Amino acid sequence: MGDTECGWIDRAGIRRPQHEQEKGRWLRCGLRMRQAEEVIDKDETQLVPTPLSMPTQITRFAPSPTGWLHLGHAYAALFAQQEAERQGGRFLMRLEDIDQTRSRLEYEQGISEDLHWLGLHWELPVRKQSEHLSEYREALNKLDALGLLYPCFCTRKEIQEEIARAGSAPHGPEGPPYPGICKRLSADEVAARLASGRDYALRLDLNKAMSLAGASLIWEDLAQGRFIAEPSLLGDVVLARKDAPTSYHLAVVVDDAAQGVTLVTRGDDLLPATHLHRVLQELPGLPATLWKHHRLITDEQGKRLAKRDHARAVRTFREQGWTAARVRAEIGFPF
Repeated sequence: MGDTECGWIDRAGIRRPQHEQEKGRWLRCGLRMRQAEEVIDKDETQLVPTPLSMPTQITRFAPSPTGWLHLGHAYAALFAQQEAERQGGRFLMRLEDIDQTRSRLEYEQGISEDLHWLGLHWELPVRKQSEHLSEYREALNKLDALGLLYPCFCTRKEIQEEIARAGSAPHGPEGPPYPGICKRLSADEVAARLASGRDYALRLDLNKAMSLAGASLIWEDLAQGRFIAEPSLLGDVVLARKDAPTSYHLAVVVDDAAQGVTLVTRGDDLLPATHLHRVLQELPGLPATLWKHHRLITDEQGKRLAKRDHARAVRTFREQGWTAARVRAEIGFPF
């Protein structure tokens, strides 16, 4: 067993929390782990594939065509391609265009132009989420058949008011988790609201989901090791809405399975969501991927880049006369 600054590694190679010094606290190693006093028998852990069992890797870059690519996107795309090349694998693309109110053809074309300019190439055809809505509905139906979904009729204001009444609610990576208002509705109340035509979202009952997935489900990051899947700080996330058959969390898991992705590379800011995504793989029996989270590209103030930060868009650098080599070198990927 070896000590680390975030816990200790057991004989199975699984990261565990510090037991005495951190007892009763939640530990953060770029993710959330179980409370420190909990001990899990290594014989009960569900192992994910190791790099040794996968001689090649299939990676992907999956931007949303809702704005111009910035340097953070460029880094993520180059990182994914590099990981595939290291294993003699394949680099794929897909467009996460579920949000049809913000997705635009000019951004879709701009993504392709910017990436080709940077020297990236990928297999065709490019998968577009908007062309696979039936696959997300099928995944939802499977989860519903397991009794893991419930309709939520709450407005954002009602949720905020309930959280305020509750006082010191825990804050997860996406804000305070849903307080479970609609989970307490009776079957008759749910039926009446559905019959009235009210808008609703479909939420995952996380407690039931974890009971089915198993308390010792783990996932593996190639840079940081194995971690116990603990998505509790995300709470009962929305997986679909009345007028939209999927959400990011569900679609990304279905898409990776459909494309045969074996290694998911993405920024450290999405690391907490990986706990949930591993659970969403396990429930319908989808293959477990590996992950590798990477650093984020930030501005001078250390703030993560956003699409609204047009000054950092790749096309802006192109228009200012930068070469692709200079842009790549700026983010640590020289030719």
